[in-house]
Amino acid sequence: MTITLYGIPNCDQVKKARDWLGAHAIEYSFHDFKKAGVERALIQSWLKDIPWETLLNRKGTTWRKLPDERKAQITDAEQAIALMLEAPSIIKRPVLSAGGKSHAGFSGQTYQEIFPQ
Repeated sequence: MTITLYGIPNCDQVKKARDWLGAHAIEYSFHDFKKAGVERALIQSWLKDIPWETLLNRKGTTWRKLPDERKAQITDAEQAIALMLEAPSIIKRPVLSAGGKSHAGFSGQTYQEIFPQ
């Protein structure tokens, strides 16, 4: 199974996910948004499994710093994708792709369900 973890290395949730995967000896590749960027096709592939309302992190600093007018423009998946391409830090992290499915955020319980041992 190909496993890719997407995010930003200094994000606390990404660190927790990486620690969990390492502790369970699960091999994965890491895609750093800051260095490698993110493409429309990748976001669209995540949206097959993750609702855009979940993938767009409205709780983080990046969202809070946006002008209210910009926030008001985000009313559908296309607008959300455009914003995620503009500011990848607004994507809920980490995004895990494993076994043909994508998952946003980190939960040890969810990871245990994805990778039963």
